[in-house]
Amino acid sequence: MAENTTSRDSFSGKTAFIISCIGSAVGLSGIWLFPYRVSQYGGAAFLIPYLFFVVVLGITGVIGEMAFGRAMGTGPMGAFSKALEMRGVKNGDKIGRVIGIIPVLGALGIAIGYAVVIGWFIKYLIEAACGTLVTQPDMAAFFGSIAGPFGSVGYHVAALAITLAVMAFGVSRGIERLNKIMMPIFFILFCVLLVRVAMLPGALDGYAYLFVPHWEALVNPQTWVLALGQAFFGLSLAGSGTLVYGSYLKNDVDVVSSAKNVVLFSTLAAVLSAMVVIPAVFALGVDPLSGPPLLFITLPQVFADMPFGGLFCFLFFLAVACAALTSLVNLFEPPIEALQSQLNMPRWAAVLVVFVVALGVGVFIEDGNAVGAWMDFVSIYAIPLGALCAAIMFFWVCPKGFAKAQAQLGRKKPLGAWFEPMARYVFVGLTALVIVLGIALGGIG
Repeated sequence: MAENTTSRDSFSGKTAFIISCIGSAVGLSGIWLFPYRVSQYGGAAFLIPYLFFVVVLGITGVIGEMAFGRAMGTGPMGAFSKALEMRGVKNGDKIGRVIGIIPVLGALGIAIGYAVVIGWFIKYLIEAACGTLVTQPDMAAFFGSIAGPFGSVGYHVAALAITLAVMAFGVSRGIERLNKIMMPIFFILFCVLLVRVAMLPGALDGYAYLFVPHWEALVNPQTWVLALGQAFFGLSLAGSGTLVYGSYLKNDVDVVSSAKNVVLFSTLAAVLSAMVVIPAVFALGVDPLSGPPLLFITLPQVFADMPFGGLFCFLFFLAVACAALTSLVNLFEPPIEALQSQLNMPRWAAVLVVFVVALGVGVFIEDGNAVGAWMDFVSIYAIPLGALCAAIMFFWVCPKGFAKAQAQLGRKKPLGAWFEPMARYVFVGLTALVIVLGIALGGIG
C-alpha cells in the first residue's frame, strides 16, 4: 500500500517540536510515581541512578527515535519497512509493516487506558471548580464510585472527544497549538503550587524526606532497577509517539539539541511535582502513597485541610489534566498516522476510527482494577518491545553510519564516534533489560 505523503503535515519549527515532545514526556508517571520512588528509595541518592539513566537514554534512545522518524518521513510501520528494504531483506516492505504494528498497538493500548484515567481527572476538575471536591465526607468512597465498572462513561467520552477533536486539526493546527498552551500552564501552575506548599507548616519535613540522601539505597539493586524504569517510561521511549513526531520534523532542526531539552524539562517536571506533592502530604501529617490513591484520595484530603484549599485543589487538577492530555495526544498519534499512511485515510476518518476503537474497548475497562491490569500488561510487554524493535531497525538494520548521519542532520557540530556504538549496545541492551525486568518483577514503570 502506498504511503500518503503528499499532504503530510509538519511542526512549524524546532520550538513547537520540542514543546510537543516535552508534552508527551510530562505525564502521570512523573507526577504520581516519581515523588513516591525518590522519597522511598534513597531520597537525593535516588537521583543519581535516575539522572544517569535519563542522560544515557536521552542521548541515545530519544535522539534515535526522533532521527529515525525524520529520516523515513513516516511512522513505525513505514519506517520499519524502509529500514528492511535498505538492508535488502526479501519482502522487507511487508515484514516491516507487520513488525511496525507492535509499537502502534502499544501506543493505542496505553492511550485506551490513559483516556479512562483522564476521565477521572475531568470529573475531579469539575468538582474542584464547583468547590464540592474538598467537601466530600469520604474521599475514598467518592473515588470508588467513579472508578467502579462503568462509573465514569460520560467523563471518559469527554476525555476522548476533547483529545481527538484537537487532533483532527492536524499537527501544526492541533497538536502543536495544544502543547503550546498546555505545557506553559502546567509549569506555571506547579510553580504557584510549589510556592504555596513551601509556606505550609511542616513542609520542611517533606523536603527532608524527599531530598536528604540515604546512600545505603545505592547498594540496593531495586533502586537502580526502578530508576531505570522511571527514566525509560518518563522519556516516552516506545518506538511510536516520538518517532511519529520526528517524522513531522524538518531537516534543518537539530534533534540532538531537541532531545536535550526534552530530557531537561521532563526531569524538571518530575522533580517539581515531587516538591509539591511530598511536602504537601507531610505538612498535614499524611503518609505518602503510591499510584492513584495519592492523586485521587490523599491529595484532595490534603487540600481540604489547607487555607484556600479549594482554589489550590482546582489549580492542581488543572495542571495534571494539562500534562495528561498532552501525553494522550502523543499516544493516539501513532495509530492515527498509521491509518493515514498505510490505508490512505483522510485524517478526520482516522481520528473517528481511533475514537470508536478507544471507546469500544475502554468502556469495558473503566473499573480501576481492570484499567490498572490493562495498562500494566501493555507497559510491560508492548511498550518496551516497540522501543526495542525501533532501536534494532535504526541502529542495526539500517546501514552502518546511517543513524549517526541522520541524528546530526541540521546540526553544526557533528556527533562523536561514541554515538552509534553507545546506541547499538548500551541503549539496545538497556531496552532489552527493561523488558526482562518488567516481566520478572511485574513491571518497573
